[in-house]
Amino acid sequence: MSFPHLDAAGRAHMVDVTAKQPTVRSATARGFVRCSADVIIALRDGTAPKGDVLAVARIAGIQAAKSTPTLLPLAHVIGVHRASVELDIVDDGVLVEATVGTADRTGVEMEALTAVSVAALAIVDMIKGLDRSVVIENVRIVAKSGGRSGDWVRPGEDAPGQSR
Repeated sequence: MSFPHLDAAGRAHMVDVTAKQPTVRSATARGFVRCSADVIIALRDGTAPKGDVLAVARIAGIQAAKSTPTLLPLAHVIGVHRASVELDIVDDGVLVEATVGTADRTGVEMEALTAVSVAALAIVDMIKGLDRSVVIENVRIVAKSGGRSGDWVRPGEDAPGQSR
């Protein structure tokens, strides 16, 4: 088996995508921030001591999608042409979903995962004073489209943008 991020000598390198034609691509990732009932009340009432938790998390996630190549050394610098972060407060935490789109030579799965991860971290940062036991769980790609491998949806997941 060969690994595309390793050269013939086994050294890490960035995969060369210069010969690939740009195509429209998107990826959606999800994660979950599990927190206490007191935090859920504060989020629903808008009374978290640090301010608007969901607004900060949404902006942090969008910014993270655009910053992915700075954080991941072998990720390509691509045009992030669309990035959205949706947050849904449920009884035991916050569902986080990010969708990222581009018209470029490589996919945006890492950008979507980074957006979800950083949005979740922003939530933790904003509520850690209320709940030290908060946990980030189950960050994963749930769907992608475009590129050589085509469209894919993780079995057992709702389509992106649908109620979870």
